[in-house]
Amino acid sequence: KQWYQRRVRGSMEAHHLLSKKGFRTKSYGTGSCVKLPGVTADKPNVYNFETPYEKIAEDLRNKDLSFYTQNGLLNMLDRNKRIKGKPEKFQQCKEEFDLIVTCQERVFDQVLEHLNEREQVSMNLVHVVNVEIKDNHEEATLGSFVIYELVEKLSNTEDPASDIDTVIEFLEKKRNKKFLHSLAFY
Repeated sequence: KQWYQRRVRGSMEAHHLLSKKGFRTKSYGTGSCVKLPGVTADKPNVYNFETPYEKIAEDLRNKDLSFYTQNGLLNMLDRNKRIKGKPEKFQQCKEEFDLIVTCQERVFDQVLEHLNEREQVSMNLVHVVNVEIKDNHEEATLGSFVIYELVEKLSNTEDPASDIDTVIEFLEKKRNKKFLHSLAFY
């Protein structure tokens, strides 16, 4: 089974945890570019999806080493480059997944829009689940454990496609968190 999920801090934190636990994992972005916080909220750092994490980190170190060290962005990029070389765009991915997990409702909507607009070829089913995670280090760490628990519980059921609603309902009650769930086809 393979799964995918997206959100800068949350997705890569979950990607890291799931990979360590032995799950085949991919992570992607859904926007037109990679946007990272800048020194001011109205001036984000913008990169294309082909920019390696090392180049992004080098650019930020050159712009303001102290600021990007303090806000954790350089540490995050260092972790990201150990997971994969560069950000990737979901809409360019040809791979099929059993489960797609997003960490923001807007991204959940973008993923479903993309899957529903493209031509269905194989008609293989994919479950799309949103686990809302605030984009900060603490929430990303906590959220990665919620995502891990979702994936782990689904992998331990005899029929994940049939049991997903029960697993989501259990986790919603346990974590006091609302998940979004939808189906799409490849």
